[in-house]
Amino acid sequence: MNDTPAGDTGSTGQWTASDIPGQKGRTFIVTGANSGIGYETTRALAAHGAEVIMAVRNEAKGTAALEKISAEHPDADLRLRHLDLADLDSVHRFAAAVQKVDVLINNAGVMMPPRTLTKAGHELQFAVNHLGHFALTALLLTKLLQGKDPRVVTVSSRAHMQGRMHFDDLHGEHGYSRRGYYAQSKLANVVFGLDLHRRLRANGLPIRSVLAHPGVVATNLQTTGPTGLSKLAVLLGSRIMAQPAEMGALPVLYAATHPDVESGQFIGPDGRNETKGYPTVVEPLDAARARDVAKRLWELSEELTGIHLDLTP
Repeated sequence: MNDTPAGDTGSTGQWTASDIPGQKGRTFIVTGANSGIGYETTRALAAHGAEVIMAVRNEAKGTAALEKISAEHPDADLRLRHLDLADLDSVHRFAAAVQKVDVLINNAGVMMPPRTLTKAGHELQFAVNHLGHFALTALLLTKLLQGKDPRVVTVSSRAHMQGRMHFDDLHGEHGYSRRGYYAQSKLANVVFGLDLHRRLRANGLPIRSVLAHPGVVATNLQTTGPTGLSKLAVLLGSRIMAQPAEMGALPVLYAATHPDVESGQFIGPDGRNETKGYPTVVEPLDAARARDVAKRLWELSEELTGIHLDLTP
């Protein structure tokens, strides 16, 4: 991992969305594109000429988001597609309909809900935040390999620093904690993104696997998942430390578009404790680099999704 600032952004180092190179002719998939970081990412990419496939669970909210961006950017090239990451059948249908993709941005997520299981029996946060994106990446790999400067950007969180993999109780049957299992899912994002990078390089494949986190951002993720005291704590923390979603999207946009980004890098805010600021290269939790954890998570993810991620050159 590189610990130098992310690219040459001038004397201030303050890279913004206005620095995004032209993206005409490139196709991006953004999961969770109708709100928060996903919305701001979509909006900025559309402003720079990209075709953006907006992958959303709630199509009514997705339509409203698309119309809002189109009103601001009448030439925006946007496509709305339904995707429920908690439902692997939905992931398969979505991936099968994709004709072309250059950059996959695995952004959608849920945060600290009461313990909920998907129809496949998987804990909801692990299912949506990790398994759904693992499956989507696997199913789109061949199409990504045909793309121009192909990338997979996996969006994690500083919460991964408090995470550990509960391999003995992956779905929280014996000791569910909303915060603990959210942190587990975000740690899984980092472990997956780094392991994907290693496997792509080992097989000589040109896709860049890049990680990003937005810092502390005020979005509806903080209000739709947590309840009770957890919700109050999150809202108070956001009020004190949060930056707007437009700023939180910058590390994601940097990871997705900057020509100098390297596969395996982790892009986050440059401010104190990485809570806010402009994009720079940051360091993940040391445990996220553990090869034994990565191998176990990869094999378990293939087992739970029923999808083998073939990295043969």
